[in-house]
Amino acid sequence: MNSTVVTFPDGHVTGRSEIVGVVPVGARHGLVVAETPFHPLDHTWPDQPADLGTLGGLPVVDCVTGAWADQEGLRLGPDIPVRRGADGWEWLVVHVTETPLPVGETVDLVVDAGHRAALSAGHTACHLAALALNAALAGHWRKEAARDGLGHPDFDQAAITSSRITPDGSVDVYRLGKSLRKKGFPGDDLDLDRVAADANERLAAWVAAGAPVRIDVPGRWLTARRTWHCALPEGEVSIPCGGTHVARTSELGSVTVALSREDATLTMRTTVTR
Repeated sequence: MNSTVVTFPDGHVTGRSEIVGVVPVGARHGLVVAETPFHPLDHTWPDQPADLGTLGGLPVVDCVTGAWADQEGLRLGPDIPVRRGADGWEWLVVHVTETPLPVGETVDLVVDAGHRAALSAGHTACHLAALALNAALAGHWRKEAARDGLGHPDFDQAAITSSRITPDGSVDVYRLGKSLRKKGFPGDDLDLDRVAADANERLAAWVAAGAPVRIDVPGRWLTARRTWHCALPEGEVSIPCGGTHVARTSELGSVTVALSREDATLTMRTTVTR
């Protein structure tokens, strides 16, 4: 099996392709096609959930990343022992179904467009929220730090421990502790209500601006290193990203964040109201 060609970076939600492999996924079946519009869960940074839909009329109940090497065979999801794009491996989108279909059959692939749209809104909002949080926390740094695309100290990249995209939202968890204090962010005197209000004011302006969003797609394969771009009023910003997104910030309707803290953990919950 060759690496899967993917069309979801261009916004596609339908396609037609040949089944090139069928593999076991527990008691279910993993169908691999030559080209797919389905976005799989990424094994390296599993932030955006998998697309749902149908393949050959069968419900796709999950969609995962697979990797194949001659000496290793097929590995799925968290069992993949290398980072995406490692030499010597073929990278596959594995569509999980309850029923198998024969290799060589040409099938229609249909993504649940409503589910995709909600995840795309959540993912774009997640990036915007991270940038707004960076700006709101800029005055709390006591040392020089790496900057984000808008020139603010990049708290998001310095402190993030997990990020999960949800339909029309996201949940991001940050670690506040000794390592971050050494980098110059004490984090002891945060007024979370004020920080959230600052971020939300910025988010409202960005949504109202209708800033265009695009994905730079350097190749057709699943392993291509894609980049999210957004032309915000303060300037264009780019973030490496393999997910799906809206075309303009105005499609989000409104984006708000809420912050909570427990011990040395800061959690940001982002909500989109379309």
